[in-house]
Amino acid sequence: MKIELMVDGRKIPMNEFVQTMIGNVIKAMVETLHTIDSDWKEISIRVEQDETN
Repeated sequence: MKIELMVDGRKIPMNEFVQTMIGNVIKAMVETLHTIDSDWKEISIRVEQDETN
């Protein structure tokens, strides 16, 4: 599993342990959704802060 983390356009380096940990958490959350099969190929998540922060 390959995980890439970008913050404000800057790639954040992660070792294999951190990539595996983050990947497994996201994978577990997504695969619990009823419409997602376990044979997915790619998951993309984009997070933005609210303007009120």
